[in-house]
Amino acid sequence: MATPTLAHFKLPQIDNEPMLNYAPGSAERVKLEAAVNEMTAQDTQEVPIVINGEKIYSGKVADQLNPSNHKSVIAKYHEADAALTQKAIDGALAAKAAWEALPFNDRVAVFLKAADLLSSKYRYKMMAATMLGQGKNIWQAEIDAAAELCDFLRFNCKYAEEIYSQQPPKNAPGTWNRTEFRGLEGFVLAISPFNFTAIGGNLPAAPALMGNVVLWKPSPSAVYSNYLFYEILVEAGLPAGVIQFVPGPAEEICGHAIASPDFASLHFTGSTHVFRKLWQQIGNNINSYKSYPRIVGETGGKNYHLLHPSLDDAGVRHAALQTIRGAFEYQGQKCSACSRVYVPASLFGQFKKELLEQHAKITQGPVTEFQHFSGPVINKFAFDKIKGFIDHAVTDDNCEIIAGGKCDDSTGYFIEPTVIVTKDKLAKTMVEEIFGPVVTIYVYDDADFEDTCKLIGDTTEYGLTGAFFAKDRDSIVKGSNLLRNTAGNFYINDKCTGAVVGQQPFGGGRASGTNDKAGSWSLLVRFISTRTIKESFVPIEDFVYPSNAT
Repeated sequence: MATPTLAHFKLPQIDNEPMLNYAPGSAERVKLEAAVNEMTAQDTQEVPIVINGEKIYSGKVADQLNPSNHKSVIAKYHEADAALTQKAIDGALAAKAAWEALPFNDRVAVFLKAADLLSSKYRYKMMAATMLGQGKNIWQAEIDAAAELCDFLRFNCKYAEEIYSQQPPKNAPGTWNRTEFRGLEGFVLAISPFNFTAIGGNLPAAPALMGNVVLWKPSPSAVYSNYLFYEILVEAGLPAGVIQFVPGPAEEICGHAIASPDFASLHFTGSTHVFRKLWQQIGNNINSYKSYPRIVGETGGKNYHLLHPSLDDAGVRHAALQTIRGAFEYQGQKCSACSRVYVPASLFGQFKKELLEQHAKITQGPVTEFQHFSGPVINKFAFDKIKGFIDHAVTDDNCEIIAGGKCDDSTGYFIEPTVIVTKDKLAKTMVEEIFGPVVTIYVYDDADFEDTCKLIGDTTEYGLTGAFFAKDRDSIVKGSNLLRNTAGNFYINDKCTGAVVGQQPFGGGRASGTNDKAGSWSLLVRFISTRTIKESFVPIEDFVYPSNAT
């Protein structure tokens, strides 16, 4: 039974999680190295399904491989089926009333405690799991599995508090108007991707914070780090059944969940194709639901960098450096990664020179060798798909590979950061999402700047991120206006990746998703249903109005 709330509580000050640098010899470097070595030496982890707090070992087991060394199994995870999915739905619905009735300060305390546990006790273990299981180097793991996940947990609490404080500004004499923000009626299905441990954690945690119960289907390529986060939530006090951890085959689990009359919302990050398929299935089931489901999704991108002719030498060098980071950090496996670059002809010579000089400094290898900027792509499917784009560029007379291009999956799934220059503004690698370390450059005539802005918007169906590099303010304003609808996250003189919770809420429109902005209040309101309450204190004495008088 919930404890009465006897005061209006104020949250602790919420700030971004400080990021550690991991310089050689630093205390954090030593601790992380020990965590990586311990995880590498230990036996393969066994990950269960967790329903109603019970760890279930179904016997149907799949492997999560180490993409740096695909002979190494990081975890063996048990898979749920339709029957276990239904058990998870039933258990979540049974847990809903008590969880939603829990005072807001007690719900918030679970997620604030989880953030503190993650930032201290479990920081290096979570980073090691993300590095070994998802192929991230130290810095990419730090900004993801440590900093961003902590930020999601803490800032969600701050935004929820702000939402709850929104109350009607007026009350008629003798009445009190108020608004409550309840969870959705039913359950939320959270389907998370491999590429960000932080997104994996936020997809179930954000709706749960708002009083919802959630079925969480993690990515097969991120099961271990996601399970560790689930255990952190449990240690932080999350009641059994509020979030059900159900790894396994997507079609069976998700298909069964979406067919349920109690399905209330989809919280999704993944491919555009899968999101559209799920949306279509939801639409086909619309007559069977108890309420209209909320569909929240962030999907693909074909993100761009655009250089303006006004740039000076320092600006061109800056754009080249930011392109290296934007295109090749985490092997281009970010929804926001730079995949196409538009360079004016007058600047191309210098931009190419700077880009190739910096590219030559990139080293690649397993994540256990900390010095490398670049690591493996996630799995065999991704390796083959990305290699296919590179092979196509080799045979396309309009394309020239000027850096990288080698692929080797003999030990791990390694693809060299690859730079293509094309004469075809609609080349395959300029139009289609690659999700790998491949960037294509198109050189435009300086006089065609406005047409190039239009081209950027017309080339692809996506609208996630974009970056514009220019020197003078007039050009910045002009470019920003012309490119307004091409990106949900738009960067001026910065790379198109690296959104920070509390600073740049993240999400895009068009085929890139519903643009509900993870890391902001606007995402959380998608998982609440508002009830308006009017209470009258003074009884009326008659039913007629003065206008009824004769």
